[in-house]
Amino acid sequence: MPDYVMSVRAVRNGAFVAEVGPSKFLEVPDGLDPSPSHAITANAWYKTVRISSVWINNNGEDRGDILFIIHGYNTSETEVMERHRRLKDDLVAEGFKGVVVSFDWPSDDKSLAYLPDRHRAKATAFKLVSDGIAYLSGQQTPTCTINVHALGHSTGAYVMREAFDDADDTGLPNSGWSVSQIIFAAGDVSSGSMSADDSGAVSIYRHSVRLTNYFSRHDEALDLSNVKRLGTAPRAGRIGLPDDAPQSAVNIDCTDYYEELTEVGSTITATDSPYGFMGMQSHSWYFGNRMFTKDLFCTLIGINRTVIPTRVVGSDGKMSLKHI
Repeated sequence: MPDYVMSVRAVRNGAFVAEVGPSKFLEVPDGLDPSPSHAITANAWYKTVRISSVWINNNGEDRGDILFIIHGYNTSETEVMERHRRLKDDLVAEGFKGVVVSFDWPSDDKSLAYLPDRHRAKATAFKLVSDGIAYLSGQQTPTCTINVHALGHSTGAYVMREAFDDADDTGLPNSGWSVSQIIFAAGDVSSGSMSADDSGAVSIYRHSVRLTNYFSRHDEALDLSNVKRLGTAPRAGRIGLPDDAPQSAVNIDCTDYYEELTEVGSTITATDSPYGFMGMQSHSWYFGNRMFTKDLFCTLIGINRTVIPTRVVGSDGKMSLKHI
């Protein structure tokens, strides 16, 4: 099976570059990196993705699930596909029967490109909704509900926040578009900007059923002492969503679990992260981690957030990720 990618990178000399270009819809053969030669027509891509998303639930009813992955900054196309395929394979192992799509925005693969990447993320955000989510979320039939989900890792969370806000500001023709589950993992957005009454966050809450935010206080990439973020506010991927986030939003604190996972002599590293760690360990450990994947799977299929087995619910109602 090919991998499905929506790319908004420009093309130069037959190859993608870290500049903004028109949306291209790719079917990427197994084992290859995305190439402009993998592009097919938008209509053919939409149809294939929609058909691939449909499965039959335990009641014999058709249901569709499409998960968009939006990557972070300083991520090459090779890394985009490595994480896409790892998460796809791990979700399938958990029982996920939908389809996974990567939204590949023109991040550069340079460690000092944070601010230019941030600008390109903003410039491409609207296309995530206008050319991807909004169209596919409207592909409902009387006998099949298509559930569109979106996972933003790192700066991908910022792309999502800006995309939803811009889509509302521009008044898309399909005003009824929506997303079922929104997931932030190591989200590089300020915690305060995700308040229920923040003008930039209103749209992402309005157009989704639930937002789940996975965070860890050990995330070195989101540490305020990191020179690339000097002067920015604390991030949702490091300290969680604010207390005044709406009831539809939930924090999953991964701090204690990450400590257990990575401590010297840990007995769970080999079982929970059998493929090792991708990228900066404290920032990207989510990819290839079985507890995160299991928790994500339960979230996508709609299990009540208080009874997901990979969570500890404290007396204060706050939730943490745990090993099972």
